[in-house]
Amino acid sequence: MATIIDGNATAATIREELKKEVAELKERTGKVPGLGVVLVGARKDSETYVRMKGKAAEEVGINFILKKFPAEITQEELIKEVRALNDDESVHGLIVQLPLPSHINEKAVLEQVGLAKDADGFDPLNIGMLAMKGHTPLSVPCTPRACMELLARYNIDIDGKRAVVLGRSNIVGTPVALMLLHKNATVTICHSRTKDPAAICREADIIVAAIGQPEYVKGDWVKPGAAVIDVGINSVPDASRKAGYRLVGDVAFNEAKEVAGAITPVPGGVGPMTVCMLLKQTLESAKRVYSAAQ
Repeated sequence: MATIIDGNATAATIREELKKEVAELKERTGKVPGLGVVLVGARKDSETYVRMKGKAAEEVGINFILKKFPAEITQEELIKEVRALNDDESVHGLIVQLPLPSHINEKAVLEQVGLAKDADGFDPLNIGMLAMKGHTPLSVPCTPRACMELLARYNIDIDGKRAVVLGRSNIVGTPVALMLLHKNATVTICHSRTKDPAAICREADIIVAAIGQPEYVKGDWVKPGAAVIDVGINSVPDASRKAGYRLVGDVAFNEAKEVAGAITPVPGGVGPMTVCMLLKQTLESAKRVYSAAQ
């Protein structure tokens, strides 16, 4: 039976660590980190994600600045608002909650977030520095960082191990593959054109599943003792639930836990950790600002 990698418990520990660091920063400088979030429209999922971020920020003492706009806002108006937050010295981390309404060019809006305040780690310069040896990005994408943090906190060795990443998105797959490579793993990325991904996974010491297909990775894909990090979150019909559905990952958890050495559940695995990494990167940004000022 696999060790369950508990994202909720680990996130609670990290929030306590961040709370202490924020208090120390405030004592030393009289300042606290500020996280600015731009929310456009009234999508329930986006509102839920933003509410979670606000609650976590408040818990650790980070100032949460929410700017909410109607879905009808023009692209020009939204860009002006994002620029204002980017120029605000009390804001150290800035994110634009995606998706944006279809009439707005997401790329044009995200370009208004400066490199130093890129708390999501999506700026092309940050990604470029992640890809290059000898360079250190100011921030990295939060979900991949969450995956790496869980591996580290559960003492899962990466050096020299074979890692398979399922998915090649800019948000998770590609950056987590780079991070694993930096930790001296031998990395294979599987995607929609990959032949026989099951055979490739069976050779992996570490599997990171971020392919967006419910329970795609079966138990017999997992090498005995492998670590499995499940990034997926998918809703599947379930008449026994009041909501009529349940959440599952990209891994068939009940099968895989019988074979794996360690595995993240869904929910309660990578998800809570992603919010923590957003807060951590906001704090790191504030520390850079106030250290430079001294």
